[in-house]
Amino acid sequence: MPLFILGLVIGFGLPIQTAVNSKLRSVLGSAFNSSLVSFGVGTLFLIAVTLVTTHSPTISGSFFSTEPWWIWIGGALGVIYLTGNIVLFPKLGSVQTVIMPILGQIVMSMLIDNFGWFYSKQHDFTWFRGVGALLVLAGVFLSVSLTQLVLKQKNSPKEATSQNNESNYIRLPWQFLGFVTGMLSALQTAINGHLGKVINSSLKAALISFLVGFVTLLIIVLINHYAHKAKQAIQLSQQPWWIWVGGIIGALFVLGNVYLVPLLGTGLVVVIVLVGQIAGSLFVDQFGWFGAKKNPISVIQLLGLFFMVGGVMLIKFF
Repeated sequence: MPLFILGLVIGFGLPIQTAVNSKLRSVLGSAFNSSLVSFGVGTLFLIAVTLVTTHSPTISGSFFSTEPWWIWIGGALGVIYLTGNIVLFPKLGSVQTVIMPILGQIVMSMLIDNFGWFYSKQHDFTWFRGVGALLVLAGVFLSVSLTQLVLKQKNSPKEATSQNNESNYIRLPWQFLGFVTGMLSALQTAINGHLGKVINSSLKAALISFLVGFVTLLIIVLINHYAHKAKQAIQLSQQPWWIWVGGIIGALFVLGNVYLVPLLGTGLVVVIVLVGQIAGSLFVDQFGWFGAKKNPISVIQLLGLFFMVGGVMLIKFF
């Protein structure tokens, strides 16, 4: 039971991290800068924990020559996922920012399982998994599209049609971006899982992932000439304390996943974390936590999320 609770907690923290980092972005004026701060804080946190628990954050140099190149890019994929969430949050809201990447995660995880990519255990595509995918798609429709259509009924038919077309036109690229970032997140999970296995340390695997992500963001920031100005420093000093904890939440999320998978199995961990993510996004949207815009959750969205959870269970357990 404690492991189940841990899975729910780390899943619950992900949408909170997105909301916190979105607030940080509003201060820094750049998704890359806010991601850099988040990864920097997370990296320092993991270094401290590693030093306390293992007394050495290093790994054997032989791993660099014996392991495939892709084993080190999990952190870079995490950069894309985190930065994508920061960009998507003000465009789609907390629930959709979770839902669209989840759809991408499901599709990519099915491909990884079916073909055994990245040394993952192979699980052939079955009828149950196909039904699960359809349930996930139905859940996305109920939670996203149908909810918007119902709300438009409050307007006149002509106005509703016009706004609906405009909304679909504006939101579709952002929803697709969310889908792609979700696919990359599933790749990161598989890669980090293998990394933790070969170095025999979930903590060091999480640290390597965050360190690679931090270096990647630092290079991007330097190339694009983003500078921290005195005005931004003054603004940051006036912000609430929680604006800095996004990186720690992200570090705990990665570490928790790497720790739980050997104990509970990938399928069960994905389901538990997913439930936590959904619950967290609902709370963030419902109450407008951490500066997020309030978006009351409807019964249709709850039904859609229920469909998605059912679909994920079929995909992961059959």
